[in-house]
Amino acid sequence: MTRLVDLSMPWSLHTPPWMGYTSPKIYYTQRFSRAGVVSQFIETALHVGTHLDSEMHITPNGHDIASVPLSRLYGDGVIVDVSDVVGEFDIIKPEHITKKMDVRKGDILIIHTGWHHYAEGERDQNEETYYCRHPGGYIELAEWFVKMEFKWTAVDCGSGDHPMNGQIVDIRPDIVAEFEAKKGVKIDKVFPRSRHFVMHKLPFPHGIIHVENLGGDVDQVLNTRCKIGCFPFRFVGGEAAMARVVAFVED
Repeated sequence: MTRLVDLSMPWSLHTPPWMGYTSPKIYYTQRFSRAGVVSQFIETALHVGTHLDSEMHITPNGHDIASVPLSRLYGDGVIVDVSDVVGEFDIIKPEHITKKMDVRKGDILIIHTGWHHYAEGERDQNEETYYCRHPGGYIELAEWFVKMEFKWTAVDCGSGDHPMNGQIVDIRPDIVAEFEAKKGVKIDKVFPRSRHFVMHKLPFPHGIIHVENLGGDVDQVLNTRCKIGCFPFRFVGGEAAMARVVAFVED
């Protein structure tokens, strides 16, 4: 029997967008009392809740969401729990993953850091920690993704990149100071600006895109090999799309 496990974050007016983006606006355009029917209007950035980035999000002339074939969105994969070996501000490395699970070339790879518990509505809800202090990949992990030819990858935090390897360093200098104090190193020595967003910029030109803000019931399927699917809407010209991510587990 196949059990479907939802790996998608619930989405609502309260779901925070990526830092610096506009929050969702949701309102009724018709109500039962007036029209006998309900309809709603949503105005939102695409990087809100569980979403898939397309190549064109970061790569000039990259493919859009509608160009990603279904055969690439669904397939064999692994959900690997690294929450016991990485924490605040840590860099995720390939060995953190390969020591836990047999990962194969061409897989779909989901990395569970445990950070989804800091997301909106979760048990340890803390938006600042969720976006600004999560572990993330860097050059070694990005190069390994390319070598492994993954179909796509996913993380249960705000970005595939380390939070100190992108625009957060300009938005929150106080968090930069916190990182430097905790790690005992200046940020430019670890994350030079020339390599910002490397988890996007290196794999995406090879067609290895990623899902961010994964969550839902992922705790039910940690360290599991199964079929995995990501289902964004068929968005022509879309640089990203909100998506439903599902694990198909054979019990």
